[in-house]
Amino acid sequence: MSGLIMAAQLLLGLSFLVILHELGHFLAARAFGIKIEKFYLFFDAWGLKLFSIKVGDCEYGIGWLPLGGYVKIAGMIDESMDTEQMAQPVQPWEFRSKPAWQRLIVMLGGVVVNILVGIIIFWVMTFAYGETYIANSSAINGVNPGVVGKELGLQKGDRIIAVNGNKVIRFDELTSSEVLMGNSNLTIVRGDKTIDIKVPDNILNKIADSGVEGFISRMPLLTTTLDSIVPGKSADKAGLKKGDRIVAVNSIPVKYDADVRELIPKFKGKTLTFEVNRGTEHLTYAVPVDTMGTIGINFNYKELKEETLKYSLLGALPVGIKQAWTTFSDNAKGIWKVLKGDIKANKAFSGPVEIARKVYGGEWIWTKFWLSTGFISIALAFMNLLPIPALDGGHVVFLVIEMIKGKPLGDKFMERSQLVGFVMLLSLMVFVLGNDIFKAFFKH
Repeated sequence: MSGLIMAAQLLLGLSFLVILHELGHFLAARAFGIKIEKFYLFFDAWGLKLFSIKVGDCEYGIGWLPLGGYVKIAGMIDESMDTEQMAQPVQPWEFRSKPAWQRLIVMLGGVVVNILVGIIIFWVMTFAYGETYIANSSAINGVNPGVVGKELGLQKGDRIIAVNGNKVIRFDELTSSEVLMGNSNLTIVRGDKTIDIKVPDNILNKIADSGVEGFISRMPLLTTTLDSIVPGKSADKAGLKKGDRIVAVNSIPVKYDADVRELIPKFKGKTLTFEVNRGTEHLTYAVPVDTMGTIGINFNYKELKEETLKYSLLGALPVGIKQAWTTFSDNAKGIWKVLKGDIKANKAFSGPVEIARKVYGGEWIWTKFWLSTGFISIALAFMNLLPIPALDGGHVVFLVIEMIKGKPLGDKFMERSQLVGFVMLLSLMVFVLGNDIFKAFFKH
């Protein structure tokens, strides 16, 4: 079921964004009197379609190949490769008959809409829900590093108080792009010592498979004090109670909630011995672990201080713009790191399977769905701006060259460029899909 939910969210989110992206091109073209022949969600490859309707001089429809969508702009060399139309005399309602600056606006229309959609989503979500975060000052038990974090020198219980010399206010700053893009410096308090740990440039390579949790857990460490017991579960039947502080499991001393969480799943179907302090008493309980690796206990998250910042409608706008810009710049930094060789391409790029799994997830939560869609909208805007023929960015580059030269590039050159662009995009699609399949079957 979770797989279906992931796929449904991905399909809905991308369909929404593709329609709006193409609408950006459509409205800009219409504004300059350019004829639009087709407006399609998904591709009607080889003329096959699921639905179509003709309204005026434009055909609207849904294709069978869910790899995006398109608007067919009259008089433009695009994915249709309609060379027959281009051989005809230029008409005043065609794309090629318009000034370069108008054509440039048409090509940027989709990207602009994706950026605006991302900003609006972040803006509305910030206004509706505010910003809730865990105060780093309340994370007195420190962090729980993953495998990669431990390799860098982090230890369980370290308190990270600054990133690049700036005081950490929110705990989630520790897994922000400022840290995970690498080449950052963490100031650590460990006992009575203060030390620095360097995060290398290739940190994203190291955590690509494990995710952020491979660096540090998104949640701070808690004490082993129980906040609640699930009625009817083995911990309840054994006699554990709210307020008990677990001090050992199978004679293994435990200090943090993570110590207990890591031990229990290792003993599925077996019985563990829990030593707890209850007031002045030291008690021992035999607790069976079920086949799912649980016993029905919850730790005391009230130890952490959560703060929520609320914004007015206008006050939320700069926050939404900042989130959109951060997402856009993070994509740019990521591509640059790939080009420099700091990150391997198979670690950096994800296809639809990985996006569905990592971005949307297997549970339908509307707030997460919209935030994820906002993130993808900005990512699509960035990807479409890349100077690759067949993408909007490629057309933009050619139009800028035309404006500088004072005359358009030749049709033959444009046709060949489109073909090269198609081959590049097809190769990229095969790569990311293959990468997704490899990760799905061999990395999990």
